[in-house]
Amino acid sequence: MTFRTRFAPSPTGPLHLGHAYSAMLGFDMAMAEGGEWLLRIEDIDRQRSKPEWERQIYVDLEWLGLCWTEPVVRQSERLEATDAPLADLWGRGLLFACTCTRGDVLSALSAPQEGAEPPIGPDGVVYPGTCRSEPRGEMPDPDAVALRLDMGRAAQALGQLGFRETGVGPDGETGEIVVDPGDMVRAAGDVVLARRAWGTSYHLSVVLDDAAQGITHVVRGNDLFEATKIHVVLQRLLGLPTPTYHHHKLIRDERGRRLAKREDAKAIRKFREEGATPADIRRMVGLDPSLAP
Repeated sequence: MTFRTRFAPSPTGPLHLGHAYSAMLGFDMAMAEGGEWLLRIEDIDRQRSKPEWERQIYVDLEWLGLCWTEPVVRQSERLEATDAPLADLWGRGLLFACTCTRGDVLSALSAPQEGAEPPIGPDGVVYPGTCRSEPRGEMPDPDAVALRLDMGRAAQALGQLGFRETGVGPDGETGEIVVDPGDMVRAAGDVVLARRAWGTSYHLSVVLDDAAQGITHVVRGNDLFEATKIHVVLQRLLGLPTPTYHHHKLIRDERGRRLAKREDAKAIRKFREEGATPADIRRMVGLDPSLAP
């Protein structure tokens, strides 16, 4: 089987050193295996995604010496791919409609114990189940309400799951990783699979797109390690293959904080404008500079 991985940035700001590390690491791994490195633009956040940032992604990656297998997939052009999976999960009683705002969720969590810290999962605060109910009738329009996965019902439908980790998780996890769907009820809660006005979510689209593109290895930061467990649940529910995962270290600033797109000082474009070379970027993030173009 051909080794196939992908780099999947969102066009919501400039690529920084952390993006460069992830992109170059995945590219190096694919080339070492005689495989393919794909580029996917994750632009389902239509409010924050901007054409100018997408154009900058291509410029930055080409400057780094990276080349990808065409065509470039844009998630916004594959929204119809979510229709059948959502209808399937709804028909199996695994989805429910949710009208809660973020404020509603926080209010519901703080009501029982004033001042108590709400539980935090891969998507932030864990949803308390306010709208959870039996799905009835036709599935509502995802543009009007959010659709959440009933993680408790999903856990009942699944046995023990797992995935192969060739990198390292945030707590040193590696090798064969066990995913207990029952634990996901507490750790992740009823995650959103279709956000209101989006018609999809990161979790659903990334799982469907990885399967559609035949991705065999997912290379990404270990801040997404817990999200991978959600993806493994969805893969099993939807009958999709589970790739091998390689979670890697995060590139941090001088104060130990993970980089963010708003920190333009670490933007690839800025380093290029100041005279850095692709080999310099590789040295900065701890990759072999001899592999630079």
